[in-house]
Amino acid sequence: MAFVSLDRVALAYGGEAGTLAVEGCSLEIERGAFAALVGPSGCGKSSVLKIVSGLLPPSAGRAMVDGRRVEGPRGGVGMAFQNATLLPWRTTLANVLLPLEVSEPARRSFRARREEHARRARALLATVGLAEFADHAPYQLSGGMQQRANLCRALIHEPDLLLLDEPFAALDAFTREELWGVLQDLWLERRCTVILVTHDLREAVYLADVVHVVSKRPGRIVESRTVDLPRPRTLETTFEPAFVDLVHALRDSISRVRGA
Repeated sequence: MAFVSLDRVALAYGGEAGTLAVEGCSLEIERGAFAALVGPSGCGKSSVLKIVSGLLPPSAGRAMVDGRRVEGPRGGVGMAFQNATLLPWRTTLANVLLPLEVSEPARRSFRARREEHARRARALLATVGLAEFADHAPYQLSGGMQQRANLCRALIHEPDLLLLDEPFAALDAFTREELWGVLQDLWLERRCTVILVTHDLREAVYLADVVHVVSKRPGRIVESRTVDLPRPRTLETTFEPAFVDLVHALRDSISRVRGA
């Protein structure tokens, strides 16, 4: 059984007369896989994440995660978005610890286990090169450093599902490519299930096991391509013919769905 399963789901904003963002969308993602969603702007990719996370109920169809129907926000989910949204009055370390303070079941024992959690958070920050910045405020961090901290915050409670909505889109090309490697390393170490929404086809091919192409709105999965490239991938991988060919094939697919 797939870890994430969408069966002909739909999502409408604003009721029956509103905007139909997703319709007839079916998708299966295996446990521990890294999946990417690509497609035209406004095609409903982010709406799929909202359905999977339980933040919004589907208007039709069925969403399942880990064998259970999604009927509301579920535990065991980490999320990171385009903007890091670190709380400005908290240190980097305190920002990373936030999910453990507010989410069950960790919050029940947070105070008693604070030192243990802090050690874990510092170790996680060290893996992304932020060991020296644990006590810094967000304004003292660059955009790339803030996004590293954001990834740590999404992972601190060891989620079984990580949802990423264009997490690197606001960064410059060099920082973005650097963080591809950081995210890949974190995933190879932890092997949680990941769904990444991105407009960057190179990013999708670099990071994912399979790339799903979403149609124009209302969105549905129209094509899925396996990324059969060895890991760990490097920036040199992005110049290999197999990588370039897959990026071009995905670009052609999106061009077709935009014009359909």
